[in-house]
Amino acid sequence: MRPHPLLVAPLTAAILAALPTIAGASDPPTADGDSVLPKVVVEGTRANIAPARAVDDASLEARAAATSDAASLLEGQPGLWINAAGGVSGLPSIRGLADDRLRIRLDGADITASCPNHMNPALSYVAPSDVARIVVYPGITPVSQGGDSIGGSIVVERSQPSFAAAGEDIVLSGELGTYYRSNGDAHGANASLTIASEHLSLRYTGATARAGNYRAGGEFKDYDFTGREGHTLDRDEVGSTGYVSHNQSLQLAYTNGDHLLEARLGWQQIPRQDYPNQRMDLTDNRQRSTNLRYLGQFGWGRLEARAYRETLDHAMDFGPDKRFWYGAASGGNNPPGGQATPCAPIGPTCAAGMPMLTSSDTTAFMLDADITLQGEDRLRLGLEQRAYRLDDWWPPSGGMMSPGEFWNIRDGERDRTAAYAEWEHHLGPRWTAELGVRYERVRMDAGPVQGYNPASNMMGSWQMRDAALFNAADRARSDGNWDATAILRQSVSDRMDIAYGLARKVRSPGLYEVFPWSTWTMAAVMNNFVGDGNGYVGNLALAPERTLTASVTFDLHAADRRWELQATPYVTSIADYIDAIQWNPDTNAARSVPVRNAFTVLKYVNQDARLHGLDLSGKARLAETGLGVFALQGTLSWMHGENRTTGDGLYNRMPANARLSLTQRLGGWDNALELVAVARKDDVSQVRNELETAGYGLLHLRFSRAWSALRVDFGVENLFDRHYALPTGGAYLGQGTTMSINPPVPNYPRWGTQVPGPGRSLYAAVTLAF
Repeated sequence: MRPHPLLVAPLTAAILAALPTIAGASDPPTADGDSVLPKVVVEGTRANIAPARAVDDASLEARAAATSDAASLLEGQPGLWINAAGGVSGLPSIRGLADDRLRIRLDGADITASCPNHMNPALSYVAPSDVARIVVYPGITPVSQGGDSIGGSIVVERSQPSFAAAGEDIVLSGELGTYYRSNGDAHGANASLTIASEHLSLRYTGATARAGNYRAGGEFKDYDFTGREGHTLDRDEVGSTGYVSHNQSLQLAYTNGDHLLEARLGWQQIPRQDYPNQRMDLTDNRQRSTNLRYLGQFGWGRLEARAYRETLDHAMDFGPDKRFWYGAASGGNNPPGGQATPCAPIGPTCAAGMPMLTSSDTTAFMLDADITLQGEDRLRLGLEQRAYRLDDWWPPSGGMMSPGEFWNIRDGERDRTAAYAEWEHHLGPRWTAELGVRYERVRMDAGPVQGYNPASNMMGSWQMRDAALFNAADRARSDGNWDATAILRQSVSDRMDIAYGLARKVRSPGLYEVFPWSTWTMAAVMNNFVGDGNGYVGNLALAPERTLTASVTFDLHAADRRWELQATPYVTSIADYIDAIQWNPDTNAARSVPVRNAFTVLKYVNQDARLHGLDLSGKARLAETGLGVFALQGTLSWMHGENRTTGDGLYNRMPANARLSLTQRLGGWDNALELVAVARKDDVSQVRNELETAGYGLLHLRFSRAWSALRVDFGVENLFDRHYALPTGGAYLGQGTTMSINPPVPNYPRWGTQVPGPGRSLYAAVTLAF
């Protein structure tokens, strides 16, 4: 079978008929129907030119055996860290900027987290076994890959369709895989099957993953209750870290000459994913997606068109490790030890959990042309249109969560229209310039809202007051955002390359930063996508974040690339950075005296910030002996972030960290000994009462053996069972009375515990190709 470099989605016959007239007719297909392959090698090569970084295939295969979270495949990239969330929903952070501040695309589609806790980010919709290619654009991002983001871009692709060779009959191929990890009893399986002829290809992929709570390397808490009668957790067990996930996709592709059409259908269900740093857990997530793509090669260049549609239904409530029953009939709002008992009937004195529902609908269209100019110059032009609709409502469940529905966001809208132009110009044999400009129009709006009881400010919840203020305000907004990027690459010699980058990026705030309206503490703590345990209130007056980033990448290497060393110093200045201030619900104003050493309510505001740092990465072949080829590779990253308005630290910034791997390859063996070292974190966000963390070091062992059709991976993570706190893991809220922001003694969770990392875990994975 031969992989085809073109992936296609049918649009309309009119578009296809008009293609040859855009810039001259295309080359006709050959007489035997074989495709004339386009020069897509240019795109693949570009992904490895600074500042872009492609994750190599060996790293993808090795890391996929040890994780169920596709975001974890990015570990080991300089300047990149994964902020802990659910077991299959980690949040990548590039140089201290994460989540909505990054543009993360899966098979060319932008996926928005439709949840007040961002429990369903883009990379949660693909299993690690189904990832074929990842390219990271840190900081300086070409405008064709950026947009509505300020921290960089991550491009993730599943496998491209494959076809039988010319004259070959129907070909059947596939893959079966399974794995087990001891910590958390994590296990799962994946399968793929492809049936292909010379012009048609049909591929199915499916993956399932399941795990219980993982254990830390030691006891990290002094309590064991969960708020549920008869259910306790060991003191080294990290509550609310279990999950169940199912992903499936069906890909149909047709190729003829230099044109190929592809349709990909996706289904996902996560019936359970618990969160150790959130007060809620995911109780169901169902996504259905259709991704249609056309990509064709012409005498003048390449044209790509895509249409994408996604519908999502998402539900949250308290998972098995968090208190579910509330109200006087359950033993009181704060019974001894928080061990509430089931009660009935549901009503003013009995509340059964706190269901929260979200539904969204996304429709997007994209058009991109890559035009060959004189010499090796290229011009890239593109158009994008994306319409996003969101409803977020909380059905009544009794007690204070009644008698009606609470509308967190009703009829939310966020539409983006973008156009960009990017010119790649070769100034000489050793100089290349890439200049781009992008314009985006972002329009947002939302409908009127109401609290559980729209006619009452019961018990100081201020629902009636806050809803009236929100509904009377002008909720519609429209931002015109300009991005510009300049990248200059210099080949100094056969041993040194330099890439200079300067970029202006703009990001408009998201729906969950603008429209959450209630200052009621219980409602505010349910709006939190950073995992710090605090409550958040939106701000209709938020301005877009505007950044200016400068970086230089020095690439030193041997002429034969036997050794390499890359160094990238950078600085990012952010105007109107969206940070937060402490808010007093009673006065509906900023607190005059800050709350310390406790969880609190905050409101999003615009301030100014600056980040600067240094990323280092390198590798070297050490020796070739009878025992194999030995090599060393590693990364080191350091960064400092500061709120320039207040002088405070920026939340969830990774301290200095390094990875060093000693690898050995012999025959079909590929083995590694990896050391991870992380410095103490003491530069924290005071306004959020962020916790400091101690430094630590971890040792991992990885082994793999590959034959022609069989691959076996096994290893040990955290070999010495080291106990440590995740620097960007957030506040531990994995068990107890999580609805209360600061529950009185003897209830938990309380402020002061960081989510710990997993202790020792042995793993094994087997993959069979046929």
